Amino acid sequence: MGRTVPSYRMSLEEEILGWKGFRAALRLSEREVFDEMLDACRLHASAGSMSGRSVLLDSMLISILLEQQKAIKRLREELEHVKKQVGEPR
Repeated sequence: MGRTVPSYRMSLEEEILGWKGFRAALRLSEREVFDEMLDACRLHASAGSMSGRSVLLDSMLISILLEQQKAIKRLREELEHVKKQVGEPR
């Protein structure tokens, strides 16, 4: 019988496990942020599996960047809303 290729999610978890030492070297406050970044990879695992990229880290980084961009957009919208409430010019 031939070998099977591990699923994207299995490969992702293996890659995340490989960052265990890096995580351990972070300050406690940084570990929480690091874990959030890795959770973004899990959140977009379905999209990552469809990306067709041969390097897993490519999909992981795009997932993290996507979540960061969403946060930036949300903060910009909140800032604009606050500016309108206080009557501050753009």
